[in-house]
Amino acid sequence: MVSVQEQYDAYPYPERDPADEAGRLITGSPSHPLEIDHFLFQGQRDWSQPLRALVAGGGTGDGLIQLAQVLASAGRPYEITYLDLSVSARRVAEARAAMRNLAGITFVTGSLLDAPDHGTFDYIDCCGVLHHLPDPAAGFRALRAALAPGGGLGFMVYAPYGRSGVYPLQEAFATLLAEAAPKDRLEAARAVVAGLPEGHPFRTNPNLSDHLQSDAGFYDLLLHSQDRAYDVTDLNGVLEATDWRLLSFATPALYDLARLAPVPPGIDRITAWGVAEKLRGTIKMHVGYAVPADDARDVPKGRDRTLVPHLRGVGAVALGRAVAQGKPVPVRMGQVTTTLSLPRGMGRALAAVDGRRTVAQIAATSGLDPIAFGSGWSQVEHELCDWGLMLYSGLGK
Repeated sequence: MVSVQEQYDAYPYPERDPADEAGRLITGSPSHPLEIDHFLFQGQRDWSQPLRALVAGGGTGDGLIQLAQVLASAGRPYEITYLDLSVSARRVAEARAAMRNLAGITFVTGSLLDAPDHGTFDYIDCCGVLHHLPDPAAGFRALRAALAPGGGLGFMVYAPYGRSGVYPLQEAFATLLAEAAPKDRLEAARAVVAGLPEGHPFRTNPNLSDHLQSDAGFYDLLLHSQDRAYDVTDLNGVLEATDWRLLSFATPALYDLARLAPVPPGIDRITAWGVAEKLRGTIKMHVGYAVPADDARDVPKGRDRTLVPHLRGVGAVALGRAVAQGKPVPVRMGQVTTTLSLPRGMGRALAAVDGRRTVAQIAATSGLDPIAFGSGWSQVEHELCDWGLMLYSGLGK
């Protein structure tokens, strides 16, 4: 059987060409500084202080490069430790950082289980790694031990329902191709997948595309030797067992049961999120943020008028104009599509969101009285923040 380290040395994941750094920056969740501030620091982190971060299981560097480049571009200090088992993946990540002349990064080859040996960190990124450990709980515990007081974790783990069809194929290939070398396993598995019947759950699942993107993507999806998925209940269970608290998912609207069905009275938050996951049926990964179990912090709300909102993925002027004209705002998250209807009176306010103005300053430009603005902003926040389109952060102040 090919080990996890052997796999990623043979097929560094995700497949990246360092030369591409000249023309694009890959961004996403978790670990964008705006998102980190919004979820973990109530939108009020003092960015004049260096962010000490650990990228645990950094692969070829997507999360690392995003975090370092956004902070560097904003002129904010940082110290990042990259940690990964794969020498091949590390080389790609190092080359990408070099292409961007990014300093402040320490590259380490090793296991995330040894994370506490490298110090404590304000922020820990662990994206797509914990579900590949023999004992994921040991990984969660190691990261908890490496967290500095007041810090938090950004994570991604696989979810079961959006990955329907994957695990039967993984099990079949583990039996059929147990003794084959990585390249031979890939070639044989591709031939089998090409001949799957039309009704096979894998072929009918529109959520999956890694196998179409690259050899590394195919191998990671269908030939991984160590892979498990967590539904919301299981995820919350392992977090609680390892001294973490699930603070929020990066796109809360996906887990908002009220958007899908009537909410039974008295239902607790985790159960409601789990029901929403089942009703969605398309979530293939859980991306979210966690804090220590005894930490009571929460996600910020705009009733604190000192917060600075940022729009993400939408332009302020265009959005403000569309809202003022009563046009719906289309949203697409993977296989989920919806439209948002925002109060027309909030058009001027949204057009003023520039990543520097506070909510109070935006209110002053809106032309609305305080009560009307407060009501309208609450609706804007409920839609845009919950869909990940607006975040609170002082990064751009």
